[in-house]
Amino acid sequence: MSALTPSQTVGPYFRIGLDWPDAWRLCPVCDLSLRGRVLDGDGAPVPDALLEIWQADADGRYHAEATQGFRGLGRRGVDADGGFRFETIKPGRVPAPDGGWQAPHINLLVMARGLLQHLYTRVYFPADAALHDADAVLACVPAARRQTLLARAHAGHFEFDIHLQGEHETVFFAL
Repeated sequence: MSALTPSQTVGPYFRIGLDWPDAWRLCPVCDLSLRGRVLDGDGAPVPDALLEIWQADADGRYHAEATQGFRGLGRRGVDADGGFRFETIKPGRVPAPDGGWQAPHINLLVMARGLLQHLYTRVYFPADAALHDADAVLACVPAARRQTLLARAHAGHFEFDIHLQGEHETVFFAL
């Protein structure tokens, strides 16, 4: 007789012990604020999701060789309205496996109740639009769906809502 194991059934326990209350700030001096909400297919907030981000520093280097004091990894649970905020630095371009360059982006992992697997997506920035066409990952996404991966610039911060399903569903990647 087989049964689901804890690793096959995500949540609702995943926030216990995984939420790092102080891991929303990735660096001592940050220049980018990323805010948003996690929403279900009806547009209702998902109040118990956990997000993890990882990224390169401004020079396109990941943590092992990155800027002094820059962690490159953040994790936090969302609030009761599905809201989140990360303070970080604007990532630089990173090399692509094919020898090209990827556009600046933040990698984002979503864990939430009812998801049997984590969801992986990316956050790109509108100011880098000229670099998006050369990004092999973004080029794999149909043009009509790419906007779900673009943060929106607001006064002093970027907004990025994550739609788990529905008409505005965020593009998620299989890794």
